[in-house]
Amino acid sequence: MVLWVILLCALVSSLLGGLYVLGVFRRRRPHEPPLDKGTIPWLGYLLEFRKDSSEFLKRMHRKHGDVFTVLIGGNYFTFVMDPFCFGSIVKESRSKLDFRTNAMQLVLRVFGYKAVEAAYPIVHASSVKHLMGDGLTVLIGATMESFRKLLLFSLSSGEKRVWQEENLFHYCYNIVFRAGYLALYGTESPRGAGNKEKAEEQDRLHSNQLFQEFRKYDRLFPQLAFAMLPPKDKREAERLKRHFWNMLSMKKVCQKDNISGWISDQVQMLAENGVPECMQDRFMFMLLWASQGNTGPTAFWLLLYLLKHPEALKAVRDEVDKVLRESGQEVKAGSPSVTVTRDMLDQTPLLDSALEETLRLVAAPVLTRAVLEDTSLRTSSGTEFTLRKGDKVALFPYISVQMSPEIHEEPHKFKYDRFVNPDGTRKDFYRNGKKLKFVNMPWGAGVSICPGRFFATAEMKLFVFLMLSHFELELVNEEEEIPAIDGSRWGFGTMQPVHDVRFRYRPRF
Repeated sequence: MVLWVILLCALVSSLLGGLYVLGVFRRRRPHEPPLDKGTIPWLGYLLEFRKDSSEFLKRMHRKHGDVFTVLIGGNYFTFVMDPFCFGSIVKESRSKLDFRTNAMQLVLRVFGYKAVEAAYPIVHASSVKHLMGDGLTVLIGATMESFRKLLLFSLSSGEKRVWQEENLFHYCYNIVFRAGYLALYGTESPRGAGNKEKAEEQDRLHSNQLFQEFRKYDRLFPQLAFAMLPPKDKREAERLKRHFWNMLSMKKVCQKDNISGWISDQVQMLAENGVPECMQDRFMFMLLWASQGNTGPTAFWLLLYLLKHPEALKAVRDEVDKVLRESGQEVKAGSPSVTVTRDMLDQTPLLDSALEETLRLVAAPVLTRAVLEDTSLRTSSGTEFTLRKGDKVALFPYISVQMSPEIHEEPHKFKYDRFVNPDGTRKDFYRNGKKLKFVNMPWGAGVSICPGRFFATAEMKLFVFLMLSHFELELVNEEEEIPAIDGSRWGFGTMQPVHDVRFRYRPRF
């Protein structure tokens, strides 16, 4: 009899525990945001959120208002759509709202890297040193040399001005990824290759092979991040991880010439802090994706928007040509390719605005914090909510800021000069007459803001600067509509198109 009682109690406990995990007992407490668990236990709105996060959150916003809590895959997310609340969330102490918890889980799942606390100050210190200030100037110089090797090397061969046709997304992603990779992770040694020309040819071949494998992994990334890969794709993802751990291993990277200080410093500091070599290799893979996973796609959108808006293309190209002339350089047939410096990139307010406008239209990260203790949140209307310990709080600036008609007039249109005043200064934006601090958030904000944003911006601007100064560009089908974005990638930075677009290019002179 006692045994049956014990078994019955165990069964009831297991059943109640299972129901608790499924979210059956969750109820909205006083002062908490509206709660919407959906109709499927535990899953909640996971499938709908996964299919198209933007449309799902628009519907929840209309239904519940600026702050609401939804169940997504066993986790309760409180989405805050009031932009005047963003500052208090991104500035809140880590003891209450912690961005690292979710980040550590994600990098373990998608890169196989088990993060350690010691790595965060290492990344921050190295990024401040090499991706900003004087270090950024050096890195832009290295990136310029990479573009010269990949993009401009054929111009000095005396080829005739014939049109070449390519897929625009593939072309931009390929060139920008490879230039960034070579600038960061180093180049082949002329001593090992035999001479400089052979070393550069190996760089072109090797970087292209690496990009092909990177694209395979990139296509699997969204499902991998949500842990929803089918068995066949999961095996392929594991193969690709091992490939990159090998290709970016410490042993191979350290054999290269011209390794960036950003990479070499982190290698040294990780080793000094006792991080195992296998984890250092995985860390290098994470850095590659973090630095190059969004720049190529953004460059694609920027060039596409310029090609679809002739007045924008002319204005930005005129600005590029003016900067070149003032630097004492000229693009002409048979002459050496130009050298674009950081100072020159700092003199392009129209290009800056066009890039920021592009990011406003296509960059859609979800900024998430783990709620470590009950936290009060006051909205701009004066309503006070309590964020519950154990939940997650999330911002989706794409809807609440970037595409808001209250902030940006005709938000679905590309306006290359939206962010710049006629005198070249940055424009201010308002909502309900009150000035906004956050009007575009492609890089995140607060302590978790992307440390490589200045390098990424320079990399994309440098690519477009060189394309506009050295080549004539046009779409093969000028009437073709701008492709829709791939809804499966919401929340992971720059969106990608559902299909590519054909374009052609030839030397300008």
